[in-house]
Amino acid sequence: MRNSILVASALATVLSLSATAGAQAAGDNEKCFGIAKAGKNDCQTATHSCAGTSTADAAGDSWIYVPKGTCEKVVGGSLEPKA
Repeated sequence: MRNSILVASALATVLSLSATAGAQAAGDNEKCFGIAKAGKNDCQTATHSCAGTSTADAAGDSWIYVPKGTCEKVVGGSLEPKA
């Protein structure tokens, strides 16, 4: 239970940061894999064809843009796709 609360808090933080990151230049962001909520991914992956179509929370191949330097600070975040 404690881990789920921590992950949920981290995801909420990253999602709120990614909303403000949309106003920043693309060069100030990085892809962060493994933290997107279901239906909130930013783009296509090997398992789905469009943004917003992921079916599971924290899928290892789904990603969202976050400000550079943020991804590796988030629990479960990775700069590379996860298997």
